[in-house]
Amino acid sequence: MTGTTLPPMQWASALSTKASLEAAVREVVAQTQQQLSAPPDLGLVFISAAFASEYPRLLPLLHEWLTVPVLVGCSGGGVVGQDATGTVQEMEQKPALSLCLATLPGVSVKSFRFTDDDLPDLDGPPQAWADLIGVDPAENPQFVLLADPFASGINDLLQGLDFAYPGAVKVGGLTSASGLQGSSSGLFCDRSLYDDGVVGVALWGDVVLDAVVAQGCRPIGQPYRVAAGERNIVLKLQEEGDGLAEARPTLEVMQAMLQEMDEGDRKLAQHSLFIGIAKDGFKRRLGQGDFLIRNLLGVDPRVGAIAIGDRIRPGQRIQFHLRDARTSAEDLDTLLQEYQAHTGSAAAPPPEPDVCLHGTR
Repeated sequence: MTGTTLPPMQWASALSTKASLEAAVREVVAQTQQQLSAPPDLGLVFISAAFASEYPRLLPLLHEWLTVPVLVGCSGGGVVGQDATGTVQEMEQKPALSLCLATLPGVSVKSFRFTDDDLPDLDGPPQAWADLIGVDPAENPQFVLLADPFASGINDLLQGLDFAYPGAVKVGGLTSASGLQGSSSGLFCDRSLYDDGVVGVALWGDVVLDAVVAQGCRPIGQPYRVAAGERNIVLKLQEEGDGLAEARPTLEVMQAMLQEMDEGDRKLAQHSLFIGIAKDGFKRRLGQGDFLIRNLLGVDPRVGAIAIGDRIRPGQRIQFHLRDARTSAEDLDTLLQEYQAHTGSAAAPPPEPDVCLHGTR
């Protein structure tokens, strides 16, 4: 702080479910601008896969109706935002457009985009990563990152950012994609559309970014070990605790598990089935909270494989998970209450999120 009193930050969120992209853009721009008393410095946009054929038109339409110096976003199977009545909603598998605008006095914002080929060598100096981002580590920036789910270098990127910017908070997620080859991903950065790599923003100055991660999933079935896999493709699984158990195609294991579910969970699995990767490879008993939740991106019936939103290696332990509204709400409520207690903020009902930075639901 410089001693000069800055005006407060302002955040505005809007959600449109109009089937016409032009109408949806006009609606979210009008709603967000009504909520702000100063021009925005940052825009975050999320668009449902139902608009996949119109991704190239999104940024030109937004810039026709909106003036914002930094604008990033991605496509998603589920889109979260605040509708015209002020109600926060999540729309899945239908046309939806969410726009979040922020007025950030005293904050510098820089967008960036790169692919796996642009990443420095992990054995190189931290300055190589700072040069990639274009922000001096002395500025102590925080990051929002949105990545193509098939980008093999996302873990290398996170390690590189940890190396160059120790202690920096990084939030974000993966775009949606359909099938093993991914045909409906969209990454947006300022005025350009991309279908691979990573887009993001760095923020520094009079800003603090805290991360509260609510995975909102419950494990189903039993844990398995990956018997065969390549990059983000899980080929075969083996039952836990029996080194003599025959490894089976992952899709076969998943289908058998679905058959054993009750009707309610089976319906939920049609759109809310995820993969949990054990955080601790040596913990004997795994339960809720012991997994990193990753998206199930697609299946290949020819070889019985599934694709997930992370790299996998043989020997890792995984378990299928389901996400539902009740579990997600309880998880978020618990974590926010813990955050309030830890930071000493006044007790209050946890707020509903204005926008979901994880665009793949």
